[in-house]
Amino acid sequence: MKVLVSDKFSTEGLQVLEQAFGINLDYQPGLSTEQLLEAVVDADALIVRSGTQVTAAVFHAAKKLRVVGRAGVGTENLDIEAANLKGVVVMHTPFGSTTTTAEHTIAMVLALARQIPIACQSTKNGEWNTEQFLGVEVTGKTIGIAGAGKIGRLVVERALALKMKPIVYDPYLADDTIRRLGVENVEFDELLARADFLTLHTPLKAETANLLNRESLANIKPGCYIINCATGGLIDEAALAEAIKDGRVAGAALDVFAKEPPERNNPLLGLDQVICTPHLRTATRDAQVNVTVQVATQVVDFLQNGIIANAVNVPSISAELLAILRPHIDLAERLGSFQAQLYGKGLEEARLEYAGTVNNHPVEPLTMAALKGLLTPMIGEEANYINAPHLARERRIRITETRSESSRGFASMIRLTVVGKTGEHSVCGAMFGEEDYRIVRVDGCNVEALPHGHILVLFNEDRPGIIGFIGQVLGEAEINIAGMNLSRQSVDGRAISLINIDSPVDEETLGKLRDHPHIVAAYQLLL
Repeated sequence: MKVLVSDKFSTEGLQVLEQAFGINLDYQPGLSTEQLLEAVVDADALIVRSGTQVTAAVFHAAKKLRVVGRAGVGTENLDIEAANLKGVVVMHTPFGSTTTTAEHTIAMVLALARQIPIACQSTKNGEWNTEQFLGVEVTGKTIGIAGAGKIGRLVVERALALKMKPIVYDPYLADDTIRRLGVENVEFDELLARADFLTLHTPLKAETANLLNRESLANIKPGCYIINCATGGLIDEAALAEAIKDGRVAGAALDVFAKEPPERNNPLLGLDQVICTPHLRTATRDAQVNVTVQVATQVVDFLQNGIIANAVNVPSISAELLAILRPHIDLAERLGSFQAQLYGKGLEEARLEYAGTVNNHPVEPLTMAALKGLLTPMIGEEANYINAPHLARERRIRITETRSESSRGFASMIRLTVVGKTGEHSVCGAMFGEEDYRIVRVDGCNVEALPHGHILVLFNEDRPGIIGFIGQVLGEAEINIAGMNLSRQSVDGRAISLINIDSPVDEETLGKLRDHPHIVAAYQLLL
């Protein structure tokens, strides 16, 4: 079986492939687009890093391709939809570089505290300005950690070893889970107000984009240092530059930027108080070996034994069963994402109920899919079908499964109930055909909505004129309604609207909806 490796790989990773029985290694790093299309034609497996763009054209050209392995966490260079259409398994290595990233964060903290880069450059320029580079101790300082996932927790451990005082903001973790880390759980505003050092470890999504902006930076503790080794886009870079020039922020250490490489006129690049590194968070010899050995081992296990590990697009089941369960898997994952985006704060429990013909097959893959959908909006690409149950247990989310014959008029139905800071909430999805599934119930209200694309969810009091007002506001914003589903619990009671729209709703339009006296809440989801 031919395994094509199209990016630079460690010797240790190549050895795994070279020594595997029945594997023919084709190592060709740095292929052009045309060369890749030719080389992949007879490949059973393709292993890449970030340098190879695995497009729909690549999947179309690959006649025998069964698996793609990505050495690293991100899959932004892979066309997952095209992989699904071709039935190709896509694997990644979510934990191979977590330690390296946490260590780079701590290195940034110490470099900022002692002004090491600029002091080094000054000395090399023939200067000897000891007094100019007066630093601060990290011992006893408060380090605020936004996001307590795998990397955030490792930063907590290392900060404690340095005698720092960690405080954590992570709205998706239950308070008890954070207390078990030995740290204090705070709200975001308090994190800003108390942190001497502030480090970001959240995925980039709608609610975290420009998490640090002019408004939040205005509320930050004067003299705070900011570190971002997570992902670009979490910081408004122009606003951060202004805050540093004004003296409110003492300095920043950035390994990632909104645009990489950053433009030469990026205002942060010209500031002595800013340390910049070129996306080095995973750039250690150890991490590179770890991820290449891990992905090579996973690909060999798949080709030789059919074992699926750390897959981002399929759970670990046979191809025959996957063909049957795929629509149910998709539905379960979308139900999880729906609940996470609406009610994901401080989750303590997730209950899955399977009813009807879905019980004719194993439901474990569906639970894995639901948990992946539930966790991905919280922690990003780290979550996959295989590790989702482990990540849920790590976050102390109780998982229960029940089966029922009664499916309330549907041939097959899945109910996902979550319990967290906002209380108990349930959503039901049902199959309407082999490939047709819909959301049919939300918190006791019957609906019939397609769980795809942009969805506007409104909770309102049942009053005349609400529907017209919604249509008018969306029309003024030139947002087209693809489908509208409304339901109420009783006359003049609580009502819910699920509105499929063709484009996202801007904050100003959302604000107009929320300001209506009879609209209780308005959210937009992306499924």
